Amino acid sequence: MNLPRPPSRDVVELSRVFPSVAIEGGVDLLLAPTGDRWYLATQSGQIYTFPNVADPPAPTLFADLSAQLVDGGEAGLLGMAFHPDYEVNGDLFLSYTGPGGPVFESRLSRFHTDDGLGLDLDSEESILVVDQPYTNHNGGDIGFGRDGFLYFGLGDGGAGGDPQNRAQDPDSLLGKILRIDVDAGEPYAIPTDNPYAAGGGRPEIFALGLRNPWRFNFDRATGELWAGDVGQNVWEEVDKIVLGGNYGWNIKEGLDCFGQDVCAGAGLVDPVAQYRNTGGASVIAGFVYRGTAVPEAAGLFVYTDFYGQTLWGVAEGAAPVVLGEAGVRGTVAFAEDQDGELYALAYGGGIYRLRAATPSTGPGLPDMLSETGCLDVADPRRPPAGAAAYALNVPFWSDGADKTRWMFLPPGRAAEVAEDGDLALPTGSVVVKTFELAGAPIETRLFVHHGDGEWAGYSYAWDEDGGDARLLEAGETRVIGDRTWIFPDRADCMYCHSRAAGRTLGLELAQLAREVPGDDGEPVDQLLLLASKGVLTDPPAVSPLPATAGDAPLAERARAYLHANCSQCHRPDAPSGRARLDLRRDVPAAMMNLCEATPRSGDLDLEDATLLTPGDPARSILSARMHTLGSTRMPAVGSGVVDSEGAALIDAWIADLAACPD
Repeated sequence: MNLPRPPSRDVVELSRVFPSVAIEGGVDLLLAPTGDRWYLATQSGQIYTFPNVADPPAPTLFADLSAQLVDGGEAGLLGMAFHPDYEVNGDLFLSYTGPGGPVFESRLSRFHTDDGLGLDLDSEESILVVDQPYTNHNGGDIGFGRDGFLYFGLGDGGAGGDPQNRAQDPDSLLGKILRIDVDAGEPYAIPTDNPYAAGGGRPEIFALGLRNPWRFNFDRATGELWAGDVGQNVWEEVDKIVLGGNYGWNIKEGLDCFGQDVCAGAGLVDPVAQYRNTGGASVIAGFVYRGTAVPEAAGLFVYTDFYGQTLWGVAEGAAPVVLGEAGVRGTVAFAEDQDGELYALAYGGGIYRLRAATPSTGPGLPDMLSETGCLDVADPRRPPAGAAAYALNVPFWSDGADKTRWMFLPPGRAAEVAEDGDLALPTGSVVVKTFELAGAPIETRLFVHHGDGEWAGYSYAWDEDGGDARLLEAGETRVIGDRTWIFPDRADCMYCHSRAAGRTLGLELAQLAREVPGDDGEPVDQLLLLASKGVLTDPPAVSPLPATAGDAPLAERARAYLHANCSQCHRPDAPSGRARLDLRRDVPAAMMNLCEATPRSGDLDLEDATLLTPGDPARSILSARMHTLGSTRMPAVGSGVVDSEGAALIDAWIADLAACPD
């Protein structure tokens, strides 16, 4: 159907500048205080420079630190900062990882340049060295504040969940933002108002409780410090960093408790903004915009995500706004020029400038469902021409709503079948699902495979009279009759429809292998029917996912339920939070990491609880999360009603287990 994206409401966009600059692996970009030259640092240790003109010559090599680096993964040359008196002293500070320590070291060093065209590597003066226990979460950003002190961001030391609790440990420099005076002391002095300057912790600490503050920047108008803290599996956050602030990791991730059901929030600083990890996320902090090219962004802190293209803006105390959805995927850092205009550095090469968006032209996704061609609003249960209806063996729990489903594929193009049986639909495909309560449609969701290869989900809310449905710009919760209904945000759609789960949930051979009424009302094999409609080519024989209310063995029905309702998040590389479960149907029971496993996200106040305690649902976190609502609820998004039948099935399976299955 080639449905377009919704009409653009972008107020900003990124435009490629400096056409001669296309350096892969760039991680930091700075304009010298003199205003005449840019400097671009790469993770592998090279720093390039080029003049600050519209069409500069090819960059020249300013320095090469590769011989003294440990790089790869999240290690390498990570940050640079010019001394406030650079025009007088020629001092440049670099943050990088080098040999030493348990795995390697994070190093902060001072270097000197005489002419701004080459760095004297022999001038290196070591300022601070921090041992790294793991290979990731190195942070590494550095910058000078208005107070003249040097700030240094360090991650929690790596691994998952901060296993050594370093971010909350005042005697560790990891998981912190440090502040030191590099113009006094040997090799530095401690600002007298640092939180632990007089004792109780490392005196270098300015703020704590951070997981991986990859990028931070100062507001040129106020001097305030803003940072992006990369999250674990669920939330990315934006923080305004204040003296002595504790940003909660690993007590909290974003606003949610981490590793426990209830967490003390007293004294913890909440993020200014947060957004959900939908399968791959790393927040990239920008700047508070103080330029003039985009008046709509004035005073907003601009940020993006390395894995996405959305540009957000936020002011303290206000909700974030989407500034643009046409950013640059792989943005790794922002830069600011002397006029306060912002630039984005792409890890794959290229520098882009923030500018006012070009007014939207051309077609966009219609506001009204009746205009999409995906559904006849006069007969919403009947598939329109060209649609292929389908039914599932184990439908996903949707708060008791009835559902109708169909899909459109481009003419002449069939779905590909992945090794695990998932269907990979070609670009131009649209999956349509309508939800009904008490016989009336309330929502229709379109899941669209756009021409750029990316999937996106859109929600249409039906009018009270059932005459049509209107496109929602954001998630909502409405009371419909006696039911509260959750309309998901577009980001929540992608949280469940993760890349790891194959995007199109339910469209897999084991779910589709069943009989359905044919055109004449007689039962037919659904896979063969879909093949006749061009959706599949020569569908292989497959073992159907057993119906949860059928006569298959209890364990098989329980595993089928978990597969359909839980495995899209609880599988490798999916946004599974702190749990490390694999709930796919075909995974051997011993490899599910479920039976008698120690809870990693709290015990819900259950005595002697494990994730699954054989014979005892009351001591099984799996059961408790299905029976509850609120922040401990599973599924975590999109549902506000307990699936009592599904929970009873899982409870019966647990109760029937005498021991952990082999």
